Amino acid sequence: MKKSKETGPEIVRITGVTKHFRVRKDNTLKERVVHLGRRGRAHREDFIAIDDVTLAVNAGTTVGLLGPNGSGKSTLLKLIGGILSPTSGEVQSRGSVAALLELGAGFHPDLSGRENVYLNASILGLSRAETDAQFPNILEFSGIGDFIDTQVKFYSSGMFVRLAFAVAVHTDPDILLVDEVLAVGDEAFQRKCMDRIAQFRQEGRTIILVSHSAAQVAELCDRGIVLSAGKVVFDGEANDAIGALRDILEGRRVGEARPEETTHTIEVKQIELLDEFGAPSNSISEGDAVTIRIHVDALHEVEEWAAGFSIDTPLGQMVLASNTTWLEVTLAPIIGEVAVDFHIDQAHFGPGQYYINANVSGISEPSSHSFMQGAMLTVHGSDTTQGTVSAAVEIREATDRV
Repeated sequence: MKKSKETGPEIVRITGVTKHFRVRKDNTLKERVVHLGRRGRAHREDFIAIDDVTLAVNAGTTVGLLGPNGSGKSTLLKLIGGILSPTSGEVQSRGSVAALLELGAGFHPDLSGRENVYLNASILGLSRAETDAQFPNILEFSGIGDFIDTQVKFYSSGMFVRLAFAVAVHTDPDILLVDEVLAVGDEAFQRKCMDRIAQFRQEGRTIILVSHSAAQVAELCDRGIVLSAGKVVFDGEANDAIGALRDILEGRRVGEARPEETTHTIEVKQIELLDEFGAPSNSISEGDAVTIRIHVDALHEVEEWAAGFSIDTPLGQMVLASNTTWLEVTLAPIIGEVAVDFHIDQAHFGPGQYYINANVSGISEPSSHSFMQGAMLTVHGSDTTQGTVSAAVEIREATDRV
């Protein structure tokens, strides 16, 4: 789990940065020959990847760059890393930077993994002696094993990124830039990468990562920056940034209310979470009891109605749902404001953040209303298992069967 901490001085500063790319429409040789010598811009156009972005990153923070495809996340990361130069504006950083931006970037396909480790480490600023000292750790972290002396052109994509990540995190960087590489490799290696990033955070290093995984951002990041069409549309707490991204993906402006009917006979006004003692709380431990209290309002009397809830991960995956119909509960006629409590005796959710949604519907009078992401529940627990379900796991000696 993240824990709040005081931030250090600015280590990255971006001031009024814009990045343009020229995109040609005549892609074939024939088209270019036909259009050769013609003036004008009919066969090319400027694409604005980053549009007047200004922001600063403090030392010791972990920042997640979020946004839909084509929003400029990777371009901004390359500008920070010095891979690209801005068309206008200024990018300033201090300290050593390790950038893991593209799969196998800096690797030569005809060299072995061992040779590429030394090549890549030298590019990232390590001397031969420093690489010699770190090589056993790099090899152990990557899990490449005997393939270390095989040409990397024979590596799978997972082997590529495992070795590249292993080199990057052993160069002792002040700033680590990571672009989507945590999505490659098996689950065990992804967890190893996230644990190393968490270790970097504890050591006070600065991490800027691009990820489409809301769960990773929620777990690792102190801050989330959401881009859309090259502009920063949200900059704030990581969980709020995830909500802002979902607004964009669902076709709304950030912070805009979800489209609903103009009037509702019956509607959800509030979602409240109560701990096992009945006190308001948005945080529990795995296995604790929790009550989801749905506050409902009706404009006039509705004789028959139903209510329900669902719990989602930050990625929108449903973890649990129920309603009064499935539970075979008949609610009393409603008029005005009432509350419905759904009590979960033992919430065996894995550690992490979860969104709580609620809905009500009239049966005797057709009307329905949903309140999405009305509350967020944080579950604390051990790190001995992964996933959205918690369970006690132990090793027992196998017994022979006849």
